[in-house]
Amino acid sequence: MIKNQFSKAMIMTLACFIMLGTITQAQTLRINSKLSTMTIFGTTNIHNFKSNVQLIKGELTVNSAKKVQSLNVEIPVRSIKSGEKLMDNKTYEAFKESKFPTISFSIIDVAALQISGDDINVTVDGNLTIAGVTKRISIKATGKNSRPGVYTFKGSVALKMTDFNMKPPTAMLGVMKVGNAITLNYDVTFEGAAIK
Repeated sequence: MIKNQFSKAMIMTLACFIMLGTITQAQTLRINSKLSTMTIFGTTNIHNFKSNVQLIKGELTVNSAKKVQSLNVEIPVRSIKSGEKLMDNKTYEAFKESKFPTISFSIIDVAALQISGDDINVTVDGNLTIAGVTKRISIKATGKNSRPGVYTFKGSVALKMTDFNMKPPTAMLGVMKVGNAITLNYDVTFEGAAIK
């Protein structure tokens, strides 16, 4: 009886050490907002426009097997700036910022991954939430491990505002109308301990 209890205790202890080891080996890299850029490109019936995202928050966690465990990105809607106050206000209105102040993306799965030296090509599937509506999308990115613990990823995502129940804004008493399609270009830098 005592021997069985001792064996069970040993097994439980070993299991705890294994779990603890797995947890401590997971590594988290965070977005360096100062080194990262995102730009939203769109059209109107008068001229094209672009807005820059001034604050990008997020983190990437990689487990001990060097597989992505989680990826979360957040963008405060108020950090989107075009340089034109009227356009910014129309943007916040379209994004329903007063009710949904944050745009977020959470990974579901890594659909494809190719690593060649320091170069990375990856496709991820995840949930993008805009204006309170969540849609599953695929994002392709080219990446680079520029130095130990620093990873950059670049790419673009084409979206339609109406897919997120957003109404493309108008201005000047309806004379200027924004197109439904927008493109998000990103160049994001993650920093943390070197992934071993």
